[in-house]
Amino acid sequence: MDYYGSHITKLIEELSKLPGVGSKSAQRLAFHIINMPMEQVERLSGAILDARTGVRYCKECFTLTDKELCPICSSDKRNHKVIMVVETTRDLAAYEKTGKYEGVYHVLHGAISPMLGIGPNDIKLKELMQRLQGDVEEVIIATNSSLEGETTAMYISKLIKPTGIKVTRIASGVPVGGDLEYIDEVTLLRALEGRTEL
Repeated sequence: MDYYGSHITKLIEELSKLPGVGSKSAQRLAFHIINMPMEQVERLSGAILDARTGVRYCKECFTLTDKELCPICSSDKRNHKVIMVVETTRDLAAYEKTGKYEGVYHVLHGAISPMLGIGPNDIKLKELMQRLQGDVEEVIIATNSSLEGETTAMYISKLIKPTGIKVTRIASGVPVGGDLEYIDEVTLLRALEGRTEL
């Protein structure tokens, strides 16, 4: 039943298609947008259109950017001999927030998942191998600890090992503040294998 009229209903429907936005949140957002000053609504809609039309993949690492090369790839302060392989641009952003990584990235835009029909040709692996033709000393594989992430990590490792380039995998294990009794066996095993000397 249409309680609000077609314009509001359509706005709520479109907002509810966004990830993580349920019907109640969509309704709240719709009413907020309707009550915003017109200039603010124009800026919001303009920003959405600009982002959708102006954002593309970096030609080197395939993260999202509005230039040919992203700020990380174009920086001469970064170590271009070390490439961290991540699944998504969000993963790249998470590592950048640490402020400690000084190398560059390669965004795969997914992970190998035979169950979902995603194979090596469906992610940016060919492009990674092309990058390794240059002067690269280490590839850090930072895919998720999921089955798909682990499968992808093993596949990449097998591809790169014959080239002689050092391949490492990020450590994973017990989260800060986590109780050991609630942590699964695979995570505990990875934590044990990735232990470091104090």
